[in-house]
Amino acid sequence: MPYQVEIPDQEYWRRQIKCQYACPVHTDARGYIRAIATGEYEKAYRIARGPNPLASICGRVCGAPCEVACRRGTIDQPLAIRALKRFVTDQFGRQPVKPEEIPEGDCDGLEEVTHLARFLASREYRRPDGARVAIIGSGPAGLAAAHDLALLGCRPVVFEMESAPAGMLYTGVPAYRLPRDLIAAEVELIRALGVEFRCGVKVGRDIAFADLRREYHVVIIAVGAKRARMLSIPGSDAEGVVGGIDFLRAAALGEPVALGRRVIVIGGGNVAYDVGRTAARLVDRQTESDISRVALRQPAVREVHLACLESREEMPADEIEIIEGEEEGITRHNSLGPKEFLFRAENGRRVVTGVRFRRVLSVFDEKKRFAPVYDDQETTDIAADTVLLSVGQMPDLTFLDPDVKLKSPTQIELDPETLETTMEGVFAAGDVAYGARLMIDAIASGKKAARSVYRYLTGQTIEPEETQFHFEIGDYGREAGYEKRGRLSIPSVPARLRLADPRTLVETGYTETQALSEAGRCLDCGVNTIFDGEKCILCGGCVDVCPTLCLKLVGIEELDAETRRLWDAETEWSAILKDEGRCIRCALCAERCPTKAITMERFQFQQEWTTCSMPVAAIS
Repeated sequence: MPYQVEIPDQEYWRRQIKCQYACPVHTDARGYIRAIATGEYEKAYRIARGPNPLASICGRVCGAPCEVACRRGTIDQPLAIRALKRFVTDQFGRQPVKPEEIPEGDCDGLEEVTHLARFLASREYRRPDGARVAIIGSGPAGLAAAHDLALLGCRPVVFEMESAPAGMLYTGVPAYRLPRDLIAAEVELIRALGVEFRCGVKVGRDIAFADLRREYHVVIIAVGAKRARMLSIPGSDAEGVVGGIDFLRAAALGEPVALGRRVIVIGGGNVAYDVGRTAARLVDRQTESDISRVALRQPAVREVHLACLESREEMPADEIEIIEGEEEGITRHNSLGPKEFLFRAENGRRVVTGVRFRRVLSVFDEKKRFAPVYDDQETTDIAADTVLLSVGQMPDLTFLDPDVKLKSPTQIELDPETLETTMEGVFAAGDVAYGARLMIDAIASGKKAARSVYRYLTGQTIEPEETQFHFEIGDYGREAGYEKRGRLSIPSVPARLRLADPRTLVETGYTETQALSEAGRCLDCGVNTIFDGEKCILCGGCVDVCPTLCLKLVGIEELDAETRRLWDAETEWSAILKDEGRCIRCALCAERCPTKAITMERFQFQQEWTTCSMPVAAIS
């Protein structure tokens, strides 16, 4: 079979920096990790903070698509990118950052605040002075939109139905993962830009959507998926069957939480584990404060079960969540689907007593679509006093004007490029725009909405203008033994101490020594091996010395037909093929080459903000 070849172009080089390419806001993770490796911690923080106004929070709870994409993961394990971000944000994250203080990086995308600052200072910039923008929801999407709009000269006002800002970051993420003072610090940095927060105000109850549209130049809908999906199976109306996200909200706000001795959580994702682990902490605290129960040592007092459709291998929850959940005493039941809720009659009420599950034979069909198949003859009953459902979430959109059309009951119809809805001057971001995704996706959509609002208000479109180049690294070198280092586990508090106080942080984070070691594992994918065909003598030395066998010397006839057409068919050509997935940037090929046909070169690119004029919308 002929080799399928890709000839490098501009997009190719950016794709090689896999961590950055996978990040929705294009954070140069490689850049700040290499800065950590050389001890430049403040520089590392500023690179991480450049495109992301919630960098400190992302250092704690980001879904980290960068880690999933990390090239190091094809060799052994990906870098602990999120933990390294936490290492630097813990040191510098609570300090105000001015755009001009953020250094230019090697690979800066359009989201970089430095380029935004340069754009704002240019003659191209038309400032929408004083334009009032209402943002409904103060979650990641709303905060990101407010941050960028404030920098662009608008006056954002954020409406939040809860008593504290940050939306699901505050009410949906437990304090043992995300400390409340850290959330407050990030919000205060955004407030300092001139953003106004109005908490305890629910649109549709305390203020009408029509009033917002009338009083503000633009409205951004950024409400999160704060309503729990319930199950339509027999017994679902029994007392004690509660939405998991409703339970997390009550726990976060300090509202009374009624839990029985035996708790079942239904669901297999990260949120289900947040629910189960929070329940374990609250039940444990209730136990310690109840002298009679402590004295009796009742074995069922701290019984928390988690049941899900998926097998252990299919579970969507992160591996660390599953492991830490087991350490904290959560009993896991895989391949079980709820068939009905069991209950007892009590004074005319139905009170849940357990769940009857049926065996799940498969969760997905041959096309990997969700299509569970059950064996109704094989059932399992698990007793419970409380059942917490974590089978999905959805936003509450009942407050919307009929002119804002819906794509589905949980998603708003909008222009995917501008995020503008079917109602003029109304935009959407976050879960209501794209469906439930990662927090970093919500941040990216909030920033995108801000740019669209700017265009709507000024008639100017912000567009990227990209510059790319390579330059040779004369003294290229790597840390000793970097290719043999294993990923360092993120230090955590023992389970016994975690359960003693619901606010105890599970992860303690890397020490400086650990951070330096982990950062040194980075393959620095912004560095590339560049081959000069004019100097190559086809000796094959580079192929022989490559420790990962990522190079191959072949005849042109072994390549695919489309690639062969690029060369003169009458000439005998040879080609050096490189498997980027295997390359560890060790430079042995460059050292071995007798003609210096191979050089180690650093790739850099910058995307600058530019504008083009469009018809200006009227601002009244």
